[in-house]
Amino acid sequence: MNDSDATVAGGPRGDADSASPVHRRLERRRSAGDLATQVGLPVAAIALAAFAGWFVWSTRPVEHQPAPPASPPRSPFAATLACSGIVEAQSENIAVGSATPGVVVEVLVKVGDKVEAGAALFRLDDRDLRGELEVRKAAVSQATSDVIRLEAEPRAETIPPLVATVNEAKAAGIAAADSLRRSEELFLQGVITEQDVIGKREADAYARAALQKAEAELALREAGSWNYDRDVSRAAVLKAQADLAKVEIDIDRLTVRSYVAGEVLQVNVRPGEFVGAPPGQPLVVLGDVDRLHVRVDIDEFEIGRFDSAAAARAVPRGSAGDEYTLAFLRVEPFVVPKKSLTGDNSERVDTRVLQVIYGCSPARDGAAVAGKRLFVGQQVDVFIEVGDGIKATGKGGEGSPTGQSGGGRAGR
Repeated sequence: MNDSDATVAGGPRGDADSASPVHRRLERRRSAGDLATQVGLPVAAIALAAFAGWFVWSTRPVEHQPAPPASPPRSPFAATLACSGIVEAQSENIAVGSATPGVVVEVLVKVGDKVEAGAALFRLDDRDLRGELEVRKAAVSQATSDVIRLEAEPRAETIPPLVATVNEAKAAGIAAADSLRRSEELFLQGVITEQDVIGKREADAYARAALQKAEAELALREAGSWNYDRDVSRAAVLKAQADLAKVEIDIDRLTVRSYVAGEVLQVNVRPGEFVGAPPGQPLVVLGDVDRLHVRVDIDEFEIGRFDSAAAARAVPRGSAGDEYTLAFLRVEPFVVPKKSLTGDNSERVDTRVLQVIYGCSPARDGAAVAGKRLFVGQQVDVFIEVGDGIKATGKGGEGSPTGQSGGGRAGR
């Protein structure tokens, strides 16, 4: 077969027979599944990508920078010595404890009460001492009765028996003397022996001695009690009274009292609790808060910049708008280790501070008039004016304070 024959043989019928299966599949009509696969999947992928982007964007961390709740304090002076201080009572904080251990039966004050000097704060159990008090009262009564008995001697009823004993002894003496006289006469006549005379003489001596004894007992009884015995008895009364007074004092000490007038700042004791001597913590804290003091800690590196005549202001922490004028009172001339408020016993201190006491009168400042109040124990930021001629050296700065402050009153 030649090429022309092949061409004729491969005409239209030959093309239909030689078409591939792929071409036949493409020529069929599209179904719903084809549309879902070719259109739905790309759309779903785009939607998921958009959701992922929105989710990441909406959950991203946003850093807000809100305004601080309280503005930091600012110094009112051009040159300032900044310190920290703490508010305390004028009388300082008085921690009241119990001189004797015992169980608290009654608390007589509460926080905020005004107390006068000598006012009772709380009372301990005193039942055992009340019993001891009755014993001491009986001892005083007994000793007093002994003194009265000694001073009342001689007793009138005891004299007649002793007088009768004396008369009896006199009569026995007369009889013994008469018997001796007759015996001696009979001995001279040789009627009786010498031994009989000796016996009569011994009887006469015994009778005279008995008479002397009876007369001495009568005189002793008529003389009454001995002065020294009365002195001993009076001393016993004084001792019994002293023992009674001691028990009364011990009972009174079980009622713990305030030795100063002030306000109750803290009560750390409740009825039923046992308190020791000394207690582990202050049971009641008192203080005179009519006028407050501010105890300021000045770093040892800043002592050279301090001038007691300089103006000073106090700003409570968290209240930058409130400012209190301070009046210098005294310097405690003993540099002490700086105390932190963490309360950790393992804490170590490497800084020492000079403590300066200032007086504060909140009632004279505008902040107090607005209804605000300073509380004992509250921390304040203190700014002390320094002279222009002193080189400012803050903590960690270069140089060291030299010289003394000479311009403390500048700028007032």
